[in-house]
Amino acid sequence: MTEQGFKRLAIGLLVLNTFLICALAGAGFFYLYGNVSTPPSRLPLAGEQLPSKLRGEFQKALNDARRDVRSTGLEARQARVEAAALMGKPDLDGIALADALKRAREAEYAVRAATEQKAIDFVANLSVDERRRLADGLIQREAPQRPATK
Repeated sequence: MTEQGFKRLAIGLLVLNTFLICALAGAGFFYLYGNVSTPPSRLPLAGEQLPSKLRGEFQKALNDARRDVRSTGLEARQARVEAAALMGKPDLDGIALADALKRAREAEYAVRAATEQKAIDFVANLSVDERRRLADGLIQREAPQRPATK
């Protein structure tokens, strides 16, 4: 290889390595500081209207409520799995299927009731203005995004 060719190769590799290093640094930065959030459930979205300190406390209260009834949520999941297994059998047992779905539904209602009760307890300690903000968030969440068409 000639000296001219070697210089071109070295410069080309230097430029390529510079781009690779910058790409890796950017990916690492995004990995460490990127804000990829999961979509929150319905009640926390309503809490977005609250000041940041109260919003964090509201989220914590709802998470605590869900954590307290985690075993009930697992019972609901297990009942749904059981229902799916019953549906997959060649001979369908409608009574057992209805019972499994009923247990799942009752467990899901219990989880929702516990979460809503925790939200009620939290809201009871808010000022009227903060409760109105929370109500506005619920209304915005429930209002249709675009007008209904015929």
